Amino acid sequence: MYGDFEILDQWFAAMDSGGAEHGFTFNFGVSLMVECADQAELDRYWAQLSTVPEAEQCGWCVDKFGVSWQVVPANLAELMTKPGSYETLMNMKKIEVAAFG
Repeated sequence: MYGDFEILDQWFAAMDSGGAEHGFTFNFGVSLMVECADQAELDRYWAQLSTVPEAEQCGWCVDKFGVSWQVVPANLAELMTKPGSYETLMNMKKIEVAAFG
């Protein structure tokens, strides 16, 4: 089975393995990134995607299917230039833009 779909002008393809059994599932080796325009958008995506609280760290979360997501502000690179930004980020689960000062 095969399908393709578009989300916000980005095309994705998905396919099964033809019925072959695998002894593995999703892991942190593959993730999808969502760049958010502001805190409200970031909060909305986080609320919809994050279902495994123990997996939350520095803007990473895991959905109900085991897929890893990075939910980050579009200006994360700019935020990371501020003093103390690394430590600030390391102490977060969901990113709070205002915490970067």
